[in-house]
Amino acid sequence: MGGHNDSSASEKKLSEAANVVPTLNAENLQSNMKVIYYSRTFMSIIGGVIAGILGFTGLTGFIFYFLVMAVTSVGLIAKAGFTVHSYFDSWNQIILDGFLGGLLSFVLFWTFAYDIVHIF
Repeated sequence: MGGHNDSSASEKKLSEAANVVPTLNAENLQSNMKVIYYSRTFMSIIGGVIAGILGFTGLTGFIFYFLVMAVTSVGLIAKAGFTVHSYFDSWNQIILDGFLGGLLSFVLFWTFAYDIVHIF
């Protein structure tokens, strides 16, 4: 009697839960994007200083930048608990946002550290 009604009610709840679209709070999403931007900028500065100290030049330095950004992306995804859609709209936001701005910071600190260590 009761078991049959309970199973149909639970099936109905499961089907309704599958149709629910997850919503994100705009303020939280904006805060998460700031964290990504600041993390990428910080890692770009640190990576640029390391590349300059190690004496990387040309293509080697840019490959090092891509490695630093890949490690940063993996770290941010791990920090999100590998559930990116709980904190961001898409994977592109966590992987690509702040990439070019970070490149400019990287080149600035790369050349600065290289000049200080290897030229002066």
